[in-house]
Amino acid sequence: MKFTYRLISVTVFLTCLLFVACSDDDKQTVTEDPIVEPHEELTAENVRNFMADPNATDETVALFYNLYNLSKTKYLVGQQDAYTGFYNDDIGDSDMKKATGSDPALLGSDFMFITDDLNNEQPENWFYQQEVLITDNVKQAYSKGMVNIFCWHFREPFEGESFYASDMTDFQKYNALPSILPGGVNHDYYKGKLDKIADVLANLKDNNNKLIPVIFRPFHEFDGNWFWWGSTYCTPNEYQELWRFTVEYLRDIKQVHNVLYAFSPDNSYSTSTQYLSRYPGDSYVDILGMDNYGDFNNQGESGATAANNKLKMISDLAILKNKIAALTETGYQINTLNSPIDHFFSGYIYSALTDSNVKVAFVMFWANSQNEYYVPPSGQQDTQDFVTFANKTESVLQSNIPDMYNLP
Repeated sequence: MKFTYRLISVTVFLTCLLFVACSDDDKQTVTEDPIVEPHEELTAENVRNFMADPNATDETVALFYNLYNLSKTKYLVGQQDAYTGFYNDDIGDSDMKKATGSDPALLGSDFMFITDDLNNEQPENWFYQQEVLITDNVKQAYSKGMVNIFCWHFREPFEGESFYASDMTDFQKYNALPSILPGGVNHDYYKGKLDKIADVLANLKDNNNKLIPVIFRPFHEFDGNWFWWGSTYCTPNEYQELWRFTVEYLRDIKQVHNVLYAFSPDNSYSTSTQYLSRYPGDSYVDILGMDNYGDFNNQGESGATAANNKLKMISDLAILKNKIAALTETGYQINTLNSPIDHFFSGYIYSALTDSNVKVAFVMFWANSQNEYYVPPSGQQDTQDFVTFANKTESVLQSNIPDMYNLP
């Protein structure tokens, strides 16, 4: 065995000796977490140095900086499709506003319908109507000072029918992602989808004709096998290549400069070594996220502790890298089979977000629909529990969101 010792400084007054063991045969280290070099403090003056897009618009830079600073003491509370997903089809105010008197601070949207093959951009086309609705909602949220985040349930490129691997043939599952890489048979198809996204982002403007910043969270939950971009169907190198191409195409070729990029596996990673196994690099990521439903699936305090430990891991990584940490999706679906869990929000979610000095910038609950909800509207058994969570000192809704789009 050959052993290497390396001394690095973590703060100006603290040093630690990191011990790394490497075998001539397997070249594996005995340390669980990778060595991370010391870094300079993030300031309003140097913030662009730590962003995936150093040429981002001023408002996008401010969003990065303000999310980073907000995470030290608070977190935004958000919901997917808050303006279009309503329990019992009770349209009007968002369900969160029905419960708390305030909209969420973060609005989740999806590029899925926007990039659908059937979107012909004609007024009578249903998919185009969804595009208009989604972009109008983004503009409305921005006008209220809210933050916007997009995921992308991208339908597989061969048939364009589904994003779930279970709906695909073995050929589709194992060839979909490689096929959209440079040189792949569907690469031009993929560039066409990115062209559409770039066009939408370039036309997201406020009343002063300024670009609206958004967070883009593509190819999420990639450590699972339910999406065709999951770890079962591509190598780490292929995933990283796809991510880097996506950022470079939008940022460098299409000159899209109003985006923060969020990296968000599901909850299977508990160490930073695992978490970074498909990480494309600091030059391509702004937000270190994690989706986590499993640890809150009626798992009680042990689940909340497990979730907190994972958030602590990404929170510490984000601090070391001068990035932003977030719980990018979570919740427990209440329906005819699942009853509300006592103290789910004010106990389990809250402790996961705040114990162990975790610093996350936001938490996003999934969308409500006619027969299910993740955020209780008024009049439900767990409404008061959510209101208690929303009224915590650390919780930020639209009604108390600070200015996110100007540097202090």
